[in-house]
Amino acid sequence: MIAQAKSTLHVLAVWVLLLAISIVLAAQEKPDRPPWAQPANSGQSKPSEAPAKEKNQEPASPRGTIKVHVSLVNVLVSVLDDHNRPTPDLPVEAFQVFEEGVQQKIDVFESETEQPLDLALMVDASLSAHKEMPLERQAATNFIKQVLRPVDRMSVFCFDENVTQLAGFSDNVATLQEAVRRIPDGGGTSIYDAILLASRTMERRSSERRRVIVMLTDAGETTSRADFEMARKAALRAEALLYTIVIRPVKNENGRNTAGEHALQTITETTGGAMFFPDSAQELPIIFDRIDQELRTQYRLAYYPNPRGPANSYRTIEVKVLPGYTARHRTAYLTGPQ
Repeated sequence: MIAQAKSTLHVLAVWVLLLAISIVLAAQEKPDRPPWAQPANSGQSKPSEAPAKEKNQEPASPRGTIKVHVSLVNVLVSVLDDHNRPTPDLPVEAFQVFEEGVQQKIDVFESETEQPLDLALMVDASLSAHKEMPLERQAATNFIKQVLRPVDRMSVFCFDENVTQLAGFSDNVATLQEAVRRIPDGGGTSIYDAILLASRTMERRSSERRRVIVMLTDAGETTSRADFEMARKAALRAEALLYTIVIRPVKNENGRNTAGEHALQTITETTGGAMFFPDSAQELPIIFDRIDQELRTQYRLAYYPNPRGPANSYRTIEVKVLPGYTARHRTAYLTGPQ
């Protein structure tokens, strides 16, 4: 009896052992088994690691999605009254902005903007401009002292058949004036090259500053490597205002080349600047004073274009103001790549 009982217990123990082994094997075959049933050295990640890995992963963008950055379009506006005098202190309600004929929402408005200035003073040193050079130098040195505030910066260039930067951007009045006084005598006149170089220099300056080119020339374009369209496009890309003062050595149109004047007029008006034709160099101080007044009474309007134009295309801008006033501003801009 005792031997029979021992045999029965032995058989039961074997059956219990086999049952335990089968349970373990079944658990290994099921991937959804609970954590306590996971084998210790299976080579798989612990369940606590999976959520952490997913948490750090960026969601995949849908295939074919294009991210578009819509840039703020800044428009500097000079408002003149019926006597052609700068007019400050108008409210935002006095303005309407249109792009390609579509009215835009004005997102930024500054009356008498405090944005600092970056100015490029470009002086024609060509042979045809030699006669008036002493008066031009004197007027330019006075303008430097008058226009610069501590936050502003100016650079001085001269151009003949070449374009030379005589002084880098600085607020040091004495250094800039000395650069004007040592403008050398030159030969030809490269107006398009001068605008192109000044614009590219301006484009590297901060977009939080106003970019202004003041050009003093006889407008007798003769030696540029760049052409009209290259110069105009560079000025638009730089978002620079061009103020042009044309000292005409010959008053009669039949006695001078007017093609350069017409080209300069077009570029100047496109940027929103102004063109001046003094009868003599003695009028230069008045003109420089006028430019200074405009720069101190400019409005800044800005908007996000809606709809946005195609990449690398010209977009027309129109600013309307209250009756009795005239708004001068850049009339176009170039869109960037999308």
